[in-house]
Amino acid sequence: MNRVLLKGAVINGVINAVINGGIQWFTFKKYEQVPISVDSITNDVVTVLGNGVHLSITLAMVLTFVAYFSIPKDRRPSWGKLTWLIVKHGFFTFGVVTGLSVLWQRYAGTVEVSPLAATFIVGLIAGAVAMVVNYLTLEPYAAR
Repeated sequence: MNRVLLKGAVINGVINAVINGGIQWFTFKKYEQVPISVDSITNDVVTVLGNGVHLSITLAMVLTFVAYFSIPKDRRPSWGKLTWLIVKHGFFTFGVVTGLSVLWQRYAGTVEVSPLAATFIVGLIAGAVAMVVNYLTLEPYAAR
């Protein structure tokens, strides 16, 4: 594992956790309690993991595009490969976060948390997604 890439991915993850957690605070602060998930495919309730899934997909796709520009020009993939990478990271993130959300609902059920805890959880999701996507985008094109 390339230590420089790993260090950059961790820094990127921490920054994104703080920023996106802070943004989510404005969604959650008006509620007394926020359910982590609810037992329904569609709902009109704001949930922690519902917000986390949406944020993670968007974040994965945007950060893949942004990370592309930190690859040295002589090693950058073509725009076609970049487009595929963006789509692939979006689907990968959707699958992982949605799968973990379904498992949470199955085994933990509907649990309500404070707005601060909800913000923290979504921040952790954003940080993890940012770290993984940053590393997966840059690692194939890193200097060997």
